[in-house]
Amino acid sequence: MTPTLVVLAAGLGTRYGGLKALAAIGPSGEALLDYALYDAAGAGFGRAVLVVRRETEELFRRHVAGVAGEAVATSCVIQERPLGTAHALLSCAGVVTEPFAVCNADDFYGAEAYRLAHAHLAAAEGAVYAIVAYPLAETLSPFGGVSRAVVQTSSSGDLERITEVRNVARGPDGIGGLFPDGATRRLAAGDLVSMNLWGFTSAFFPALARQFARFTGGGGGGAEFLLSAAVGEEIAAGRARVRVVRTSSQWFGITFPDDRARATEAIARLVRAGAYPESLRQGFERLR
Repeated sequence: MTPTLVVLAAGLGTRYGGLKALAAIGPSGEALLDYALYDAAGAGFGRAVLVVRRETEELFRRHVAGVAGEAVATSCVIQERPLGTAHALLSCAGVVTEPFAVCNADDFYGAEAYRLAHAHLAAAEGAVYAIVAYPLAETLSPFGGVSRAVVQTSSSGDLERITEVRNVARGPDGIGGLFPDGATRRLAAGDLVSMNLWGFTSAFFPALARQFARFTGGGGGGAEFLLSAAVGEEIAAGRARVRVVRTSSQWFGITFPDDRARATEAIARLVRAGAYPESLRQGFERLR
């Protein structure tokens, strides 16, 4: 079956102060979401499912229709409560039955990353998943600390452990972050991290449902139900295997308001280099 792209677009944008998934970044007013849809369509993904909040659904529908038109079959799924990325994905259970990739709406992953994800999904079966990983140093913001899921690989190149580290930032002594045990530790520039670009089959949905039932039964408290933690639990229990796929694509995203100017310049450089058309609307028309 042709893989689907699931785009997580229900975030509140608290640190950014607005709906950053639709912030104008490209030379013709395109959002990072539009570049995700464009790259995914070019890689062979058959449709896109956007996970959004009810109050923003119409905004996303109009925006995508205005840029992508009918070149990408797009639908929306509502995340009723902002309980984290794993909960957002669980909203797609029953809607997505084919192999699928997951990405964030406010991140730029690069065309190669989508091609690599598609290549894995084209042959995916059962609980064999994939994560596209980036070097840590290339994912930091100069404007504040960020959360990053640090990836540890086994000798076979599979994901062995994934650790959610908060407040990751450069300091006088290098890169450091706050680990789950409350300790601040150093991180290496070349450490691999997840930027939430995953490849799954529908076999992952029952695992998410099982974990979410436990989360809402008292184990979650005020925490978020995170995709990295959900995958880590399946690996630890021996119920899933996740291949770590390294990409040479450039990643950038928007966490803080000042990140927007950097993202705009990065897109401008790619357009000047010929990687993207001046107008994505025209690019989508050529894909039809």
